[in-house]
Amino acid sequence: MALPRPATTWTGGFDLPSRLFEADSTDYELYEQDDEFVLTVELPGFDPAELTVSWDDGVLNVAGEHADETRGVRRTYHRRFQFPKRVDDEDIDAEYKNGILTVTLPVAIDGATTGTEIEIDH
Repeated sequence: MALPRPATTWTGGFDLPSRLFEADSTDYELYEQDDEFVLTVELPGFDPAELTVSWDDGVLNVAGEHADETRGVRRTYHRRFQFPKRVDDEDIDAEYKNGILTVTLPVAIDGATTGTEIEIDH
């Protein structure tokens, strides 16, 4: 577990800003099963209308914005996921239930991505 970064003058001694962008966040799980990717994201407290899921050229974008006016709190979420195989974007499915967003992304039949091997200098 990473230690929190020391507070800077702009954080005013609060831990929150330095913890917003931690690389080891565990709010999602992504795995491949039965020729499809399954992504689950924990988003408790959001209404389905406050969430946006979009696909653009091999990248899945998940975003949400929730405003609790009675408590004066506003939460936002945004994360991008890139996939190592081609996805059949016509059949991507998303469901939000009990604070969990589940997105299934079927792998295209010719799903293996191709690329160019890059030589490593030594």
